Amino acid sequence: MRAIIAPYDKTGATELARGLLELGWEVYATSGSQRHLQQAGLSVRGISELTGFPEILDGRVKTLHPAVHAGLLARRDRPEHLRELEEHDLRLIDLVAVNLYPFVETVARPDVRLEDALEQIDIGGPAMLRAAAKNFPHVLPLVDPADYRPVLEALCAKGGAVPLEERRRLAAKAFQHVALYDTAIASYLRGEEAGLPGAVTIALRKRWDLRYGENPHQQAAFYVDAPTPSGPVGMAAAEQLHGKQLSYVNILDADAAWNAACDFDGPAVAIVKHANPCGLAANPDVVEAWRRALAGDPISAFGGIVAVNRPVAVELARAIRESKHPTSGQRLFLEIVIAPNFEDEALALLGKSRDLRILRAPLIEPGAQRFEVRQVVGGMLMQTPDQVGDNQVELRVVTQRQPTEQELADLRFAWKAVKHVKSNAIVLAKDGAMVGVGAGQPNRVTSVFLALRAAGERADASALASDAYFPFADSVEQAAEGGVRAVIQPGGSLRDQEVIDACDRLGVAMVFTGYRHFRH
Repeated sequence: MRAIIAPYDKTGATELARGLLELGWEVYATSGSQRHLQQAGLSVRGISELTGFPEILDGRVKTLHPAVHAGLLARRDRPEHLRELEEHDLRLIDLVAVNLYPFVETVARPDVRLEDALEQIDIGGPAMLRAAAKNFPHVLPLVDPADYRPVLEALCAKGGAVPLEERRRLAAKAFQHVALYDTAIASYLRGEEAGLPGAVTIALRKRWDLRYGENPHQQAAFYVDAPTPSGPVGMAAAEQLHGKQLSYVNILDADAAWNAACDFDGPAVAIVKHANPCGLAANPDVVEAWRRALAGDPISAFGGIVAVNRPVAVELARAIRESKHPTSGQRLFLEIVIAPNFEDEALALLGKSRDLRILRAPLIEPGAQRFEVRQVVGGMLMQTPDQVGDNQVELRVVTQRQPTEQELADLRFAWKAVKHVKSNAIVLAKDGAMVGVGAGQPNRVTSVFLALRAAGERADASALASDAYFPFADSVEQAAEGGVRAVIQPGGSLRDQEVIDACDRLGVAMVFTGYRHFRH
């Protein structure tokens, strides 16, 4: 029996080689792995002894040889294969332990050159893994050091055989390992090219098993982008500091809350329920931002997700913990608090709630996400993110009345907030806080009605944002009757003039942005 051991990550390689040698196997290694194993006192052979050819081109060509690939690909159940090996003085190879060059780690360096990246594209390793995995009924492909010991134990057991199903699992793991690697290379070489690629693969690794899916009878797991040059972002970079296991819905809601909070430059707090903000506020005093966000809809905040784009100090932790449900008077129950950091005392205070999940995550920087992907039956949808910057939006006043400075500030806040609300989306804002929201309705009139009802008296002198244009004047007429005095919307309806005329008649200021913020 023969093995080739040539992993870049040498973790466990010594133990694997020692175990195989003790079983009487011949072990071959490429130059770097051979030195590593010989330093441990193991008598392993160089790959050149197997190929009869030296390693050349600065190590670019080591294992790309018929003596390697014929030995890996020959089927033991075909006598003609075995005869051909004998005719050419070639030997069977029964195990390959390989993992690949650190391409991702290399291109993550800020000073990386293209030449450096190209040198970290492994050729021989993937070729051997693919060959071994293709022939898995006869050859063991090992890419993960965690599999070394179980394989050795199986080989040492009575009969000394690794079951076929386990071999199949190892083969699938090897092909997936190579696929992730190739995806990282393709992504790097593609760079920042404009448009959507003609073909694309997505590299994902499991981060967490989740409590359950959208419902308890559904299984779920959280997969994150395989290592990329920019590193993990968003929920992929989150660290759970306290609380029970996360669920599928927790991840979705935490992602929505974190994106909303991180969209603001100044201190901001977002409270999300079922993927929609029910509270959102920006204020120089982050504790005041919390109070205003909670006041947006304190009933819906029960069981919600709180995202704070500033480190949580003990004052904020105390304010969160002391908040009450408005009708029951009980302490406000929250599922998650997520922030860039927590003071020790704040973490201890929040941690008194046994089940509260506390997450720490780096802020999401603009441009951190290149594409958004969603699955439909039989395919995937891909788009660039909705990342229109403030400097790209030129507000155009289209009514006779100009918005006041305060109204303009609230319009800008509402326009940023409405981006995070499910369509058809309406947001009412006042003094840097969301006071009413209408989300996910089949028509815009109903969304306006719901936002006004949620705001109540706070709708008076508020600013309204609509994620898309008004097809008729009925929505602004309803809003004005409810107390709205300024409106921001994309414009672009065939009946824009009717809507503008209605605003002029009602004394409402209106601005167009030229951009839409649909979120389905």
